[in-house]
Amino acid sequence: MRILEVLTYYRPWVSGLTIYVERLSRALAQQGHDVTVLTSRYDSKLPLYDLQDGVKIVRVPVTLRVSKGVLMPGFGPMAWKLAQKADVIHLHLPQFDAPGVALRGRLMGKPVVLTYHCDLQLPEGSFNRLVDRVVQGMNQMAGNLADAVVTYTRDYGTHSPYLSQYLGKKLHIIPPPVELAYCSDEAAQQFCEMQGLHGRPVIGIAARLATEKGVEVLLNALPAVLAAFPDAIVLHAGPYKNILGEEAYAARLAPLFEKYKNHYRLLGNLEGADLTAFYKNLDVLCVTSLNSTESFGLVQIEAMQNGVPVAACALPGVRQPVTLTGMGEVTPIGDHDALAQAIIRILSDKRQYQRDARLIADSFSPAQTAVAYTQLFQNLLDGRYDPTTREPAAYERLRQMRDSWENR
Repeated sequence: MRILEVLTYYRPWVSGLTIYVERLSRALAQQGHDVTVLTSRYDSKLPLYDLQDGVKIVRVPVTLRVSKGVLMPGFGPMAWKLAQKADVIHLHLPQFDAPGVALRGRLMGKPVVLTYHCDLQLPEGSFNRLVDRVVQGMNQMAGNLADAVVTYTRDYGTHSPYLSQYLGKKLHIIPPPVELAYCSDEAAQQFCEMQGLHGRPVIGIAARLATEKGVEVLLNALPAVLAAFPDAIVLHAGPYKNILGEEAYAARLAPLFEKYKNHYRLLGNLEGADLTAFYKNLDVLCVTSLNSTESFGLVQIEAMQNGVPVAACALPGVRQPVTLTGMGEVTPIGDHDALAQAIIRILSDKRQYQRDARLIADSFSPAQTAVAYTQLFQNLLDGRYDPTTREPAAYERLRQMRDSWENR
């Protein structure tokens, strides 16, 4: 099957969306499909054409930036060219160019599937609000043109104003792809020694330094946590320098980073075995996001498959990994006091929260996600379209595991 994946930013840009599409594309290619990614050349140093892990990448030059969005006059012609060669077109929202690509699919009689990863909420400002409304309008057009719409959980689909309109019509639930590179115990121990973690309770957060990630919630929770665990340290994995559109946010948090410099360490972006070593050394992971730009939090599954419980905020979708597995606690959005108490409870009895890490990893394997998408694509090609919001069998297995552990 020839599959065209379309999104605004792709790797090496780091976000949950880009990591999702990279993992899915690689898994589809491994299963024998011809996969092409159409995206922006957001950095002029990146090649226009690339091949990574069997996935072809086509990057269109950027002429102008509008907030976090990009304008690419060459995108439409390239989309037309690539769509002609594809069997199915897979769009990833939010994306300004999505309706134009979806329309091309319609005109060519090619199935169009849209995966809605999260809402777009730009920083405050009248111009950004205008951009928000424009993108929402474009998303609406793309959704109406698409043959099927996919999201990660029914929880997010039900609570999202955008997704809820497609319930029972064209909305499908497919678990996101999660995988980590192998990391030996020796390498994890080296990471521990390098960071000086011996004997210290280790709190993790894995997110780029962006307003919607709510990093200040964890910073504000630290006084109470340190009162209970004076040696505790936070390891923050993720980009934190020169994040597009987040300069003011970084400046606002700088005094807090300085205040807690002995207990809060910014590691920068971690990849491969280094990222796995990071998780292997955590006692708890925190997800502190503040709005629906976060719809799941893939990092939760990455932590859980390494035996690490999670303190997650109660955003729709984001609360699902903990709710499904029982492996952690859910706290009110933006409530640093509740987060502090959840961290303290988990650090006090980590084993109480641990579950079957292997089952969790298998439930979100990229291969399984790729098979689910392939089945949806094939059904559309064959005219056997069956819209459903039934949750995947993997989610039911996780609930059964949760109930079994809680009833021991």
